[in-house]
Amino acid sequence: MHATIAPNPFAPTPDFAALKTRQQGAWAAGDYAVIGTTLQIVGETLCEAMDLRAGQTVLDVAAGNGNATLAAARRWCEVTSTDYVPALLLRGRARAEAEHLMVTFATADAEDLPFDDASFDAVLSTFGVMFTPDQDRAAAELLRVCKPGGKIGLANWTPDGFIGQVFRTIGAHIPPAPGARSPALWGTRDRLNSFYAGKAQVAVTLRDYTFRYRSPAHWLEVFRTWYGPVLKAFAALDGAGQAKLEADLLALIGRFNRAEDGTMVVPGAYLEVVIQKG
Repeated sequence: MHATIAPNPFAPTPDFAALKTRQQGAWAAGDYAVIGTTLQIVGETLCEAMDLRAGQTVLDVAAGNGNATLAAARRWCEVTSTDYVPALLLRGRARAEAEHLMVTFATADAEDLPFDDASFDAVLSTFGVMFTPDQDRAAAELLRVCKPGGKIGLANWTPDGFIGQVFRTIGAHIPPAPGARSPALWGTRDRLNSFYAGKAQVAVTLRDYTFRYRSPAHWLEVFRTWYGPVLKAFAALDGAGQAKLEADLLALIGRFNRAEDGTMVVPGAYLEVVIQKG
């Protein structure tokens, strides 16, 4: 179903603080909301998989511009939306206000959530918490703030899916920081079991989100302009390096693209994860 990426026990100990600063700068660059808005269906699907009930308390972690936040609020849940990039929360707040949805917004670090133990009936994250530098700590925080009998719902890109391969392609041009673990680890059953074995029941469903753009070149233009990690990758390269990265990304799209009319229709595999806390 997907490739297994095992953590390297011989990898150097990462500087999590430096990694976090670097990542925060990347996600604050561009405007992720331009891309995030297109992923709304993932938040809706996840909330259905979670079987959320009206009145439940829900925490959205690394919420970005609020896809899972809005989906839960539309189901009459009491939602708290968090991210460590305030500008993204502002975009989520604007969306909630436009729909007259009641949501609490708070700046928060996924690795150190400012909430008491067992505070929420459900904890969500769509393509968010998977990017934390200290993966074990973030996974433990999700479990800590979830009530006994509650659920954690995640949407995580897989290693061999389109976005996992985008990050692998970027990594071939700009090596990751020493000791940094691939975010795509969250898109494997083995890694999820390593987080929660003996503490919760983990159920996963492999799904596709379909990227639909005017053309491969249009996707590249949007992502290198608005998607922080891609924007930062291009900015770190000279002209020749940028041209090579562009060629490699377009070739990657060519391998995944099922459109034959010049547009881009690319399935992006992700794991939909529902974790039941004991």
